[in-house]
Amino acid sequence: MLMQQTYWRPNSVILQKPCLHRCFQVGLSRPLLTKQKKERKFKNECMKIKAVAVSEEAIERKPVEVKAIVTVKPAGGGVLSNVGLQRGLDNISDLMGKSILLELVSSELDPKTKLEKRRIKGYVRLTNRSAQEVKYEAEFQVPGNFGEIGAVLVENEHRKEIFMKEIVLDGFLTGPVKFSCESWVHSKFDNPTKRVFFSNKSYLPSETPEGLKMLREGELISLRGNGQGERQWFDRIYDYDVYNDLGDPDTDPKHKRPVLGGSEHPYPRRCRTGRPRCNTDPLSEKRSNNVYVPRDECFSGVKQLVISENTLQSVFNPLFSGLKTSVIDKNLGFPLFSSIDDLFNEGYTLPPQKEKGFLRTVLLRLARLVNDATVLRFETPATVDKDRFFWFRDEEFGRQTIAGLNPCCIQLVTEWPLKSKLDPNIYGPAESAITTEIIEQQIGGLLTIEEAIKQKKLFILDYYDFFLPLVEEVRKLEGTTLYGSRTLFFLTTDGALRPLAIELARPPMNGKPQWRQVFTPSWHSTEVWLWRLAKTHVLAHDAGFHQLVSHWLRTHCSTEPYIIATNRQLSAMHPIYRLLLPHFRYTLEINALAREKLINVDGIIESSFTPKQLSLLLSSIAYDKHWQFDLQALPNDLIHRGLAEKDPNAPHGLKLAIEDYPYANDGLVLWDAIKSWVTDYVNHYYNTDTRNVESDKELQAWWNEIRNVGHGDKKDEPWWPNLKTNEDLIGILTTIVWITSGHHAAMNFGQYTYAGYFPNRPAIARTNMPTEDPSDQELELFYNKPEVTLLKCFPSQIQALTVMTVLDILSTHSPDEEYLGQTIEPAWEEEPMVKAAFEKFKGKLMELEGIIDKRNADKNLRNRNGAGILPYELLKPTSEPGVTGKGVPYSISI
Repeated sequence: MLMQQTYWRPNSVILQKPCLHRCFQVGLSRPLLTKQKKERKFKNECMKIKAVAVSEEAIERKPVEVKAIVTVKPAGGGVLSNVGLQRGLDNISDLMGKSILLELVSSELDPKTKLEKRRIKGYVRLTNRSAQEVKYEAEFQVPGNFGEIGAVLVENEHRKEIFMKEIVLDGFLTGPVKFSCESWVHSKFDNPTKRVFFSNKSYLPSETPEGLKMLREGELISLRGNGQGERQWFDRIYDYDVYNDLGDPDTDPKHKRPVLGGSEHPYPRRCRTGRPRCNTDPLSEKRSNNVYVPRDECFSGVKQLVISENTLQSVFNPLFSGLKTSVIDKNLGFPLFSSIDDLFNEGYTLPPQKEKGFLRTVLLRLARLVNDATVLRFETPATVDKDRFFWFRDEEFGRQTIAGLNPCCIQLVTEWPLKSKLDPNIYGPAESAITTEIIEQQIGGLLTIEEAIKQKKLFILDYYDFFLPLVEEVRKLEGTTLYGSRTLFFLTTDGALRPLAIELARPPMNGKPQWRQVFTPSWHSTEVWLWRLAKTHVLAHDAGFHQLVSHWLRTHCSTEPYIIATNRQLSAMHPIYRLLLPHFRYTLEINALAREKLINVDGIIESSFTPKQLSLLLSSIAYDKHWQFDLQALPNDLIHRGLAEKDPNAPHGLKLAIEDYPYANDGLVLWDAIKSWVTDYVNHYYNTDTRNVESDKELQAWWNEIRNVGHGDKKDEPWWPNLKTNEDLIGILTTIVWITSGHHAAMNFGQYTYAGYFPNRPAIARTNMPTEDPSDQELELFYNKPEVTLLKCFPSQIQALTVMTVLDILSTHSPDEEYLGQTIEPAWEEEPMVKAAFEKFKGKLMELEGIIDKRNADKNLRNRNGAGILPYELLKPTSEPGVTGKGVPYSISI
């Protein structure tokens, strides 16, 4: 086929087309010719014309000058990262211009051989180096018939890994081709396999260009690995394993912990490390200082400096060793409430530290140096700053169940009397000791029990069946106790939750019958102090459940299988992979650090939270009995707990049982914004009979693996959603995005705000109620010094200081935090429709900021406005760095 184009030659006429129905020369001034002469002349002149018509093939063979620009992020680690033999050799490689090799891959196959076209190879040369980034460039001659470049293979000739941010190929008529990398590229001396980066253009599996199909499939195979051997730090392999690395039986038989995952203790799966098994327990994996996570899951940039493994160790190890040294008695409590206040005023003096600057650089909020001693002085939490006695008030106790740190456990009472589902032959009578008379007396005759239930006025915080089976085992541990508990609330006419009664129970044990007692608010001093002690136990239950279930299990732990399956089954060029990518950043890394320092044997959770050594076993029980994927969706969760019912005329299609429910009110706005964004995104890519969810083999393999492997202990449950339609996919993705962003933010970033002053949310209750089998000495102390009895029940000094320090770190936003909807992903920007949908999403999040501010200013909303009341901002999308009590990051990154 000839092109409609010619090139100028002397004595030539520019032709619009190579064959014309008539032809003429410019500038002739001869007389008119006869018809016959015209025809003869026409033929003669056409024969003289030197028209040059160029075929498409000729045009395609003409090479295109393409410039490759590679942006690399300088290695972290400060000055030491830029010295040494390896760094010197790498500098020489840069000077020689042979440090990074690129191979350009065509999206098309060779039309003759039907094989991949020969790749275009070339080294890039260093052109610019700054503190922020390093630039490399190269020029390539790309044949005109090479086709669209769909991938680039990278070989790192340095001795050290590099963090590659972006590759841009510039010079094409259609504009630059971009490859957003944001990835660690290993040295060829560690692994000779080249890295593959696909362009920012997304493809469903069925639409993958022929020239990229093998690369797409091969990359997924390499990411899955073979399930063998110990993983190396530079690997990018995603595989599954059970939680068998929390104990350390080789150092002490008492440090053995049960394997979580399997029929005995169901649990989500974690990322496999392949470390060798323990000598004394072949079911357990040996522990090490560095836990493998796939290289691209590791912290980068400022995040790594703020909370990398080395940073955590440099803080925790000296700090906690200092605490243990300074606190001679690990069970020593605080003698006075003023001693607790001194933590925020005068501070707590630690012994001299060898590394004098470690706290100054890492925990600026917590520490200052005085001579050679380190004074651990805590910032005053915002709650205490607004009202010093906030934690003492019953109104605040009720308010925090729907506007505090754990607002997702309160339930509507729908049946009366309250009954346990536990075996009464083992645990005692099933019917609650909270009677009709007690409740109606507390209500003051306003309503009968039947009327209160019918009008949806009674709510419960129910940890009775959950904790009661563990009471006997927990009480064998030193320095702690446990009860099963029920707490009832009444919804007042002004929308507040008023606590009515607390039931604490101990099952029959050690030859003693069941003990249980109901405590209520009172005007009598004895009952007032018993009520305060009962609240302390309930708050410790709620704090433990929040940390182990609402926070760890529902967000961190349950998300890990989604991340593993996404990397194993969805190609990096899959649009759903690119939708989920920002929601998974750093989660595997923070989970690995949790297994090393927080949830491990004798870690922070076991040493300082209810129920100590049984903590992770408790979260396994919660997973087995209560976790359902469909109930992780906010609307379904609210309906399941009786806090909402479907109503097409109500905002968000739900009528709330408690109208002023800050977590639900703000959460539903955020949920709807996320769902709208996910809907637009999904419908853009799955929009025809040939582009449908059910025929997407990668997507189906992804969902199948999540159900049957990552959450394999629940694979046969009937509540798993199907994945056949756009609506199915939208529901699944919205749930995952909500859990990783909104739900996690609500569970995490208020920790120091609400629990930094630990009397408000003690992590552990250490002593029994003074009315349970009391000794004469305990009763005498209670009647003479009830405040001392309460202080003895609170965490010990070392427990309180440890938890306060950890909560401060975990509540902190890093300076480079990536907030939901703030920055568009490069792949989203490639598609105009997706970009427009993201801008709409971003606008809705900005609107949510204003909605939350308006609600917090509304004096009629008493659960978020009033004297001394902290506004509810945990679901406010953006935040400044630090401990702010607001901000919703994309991912579970801390």
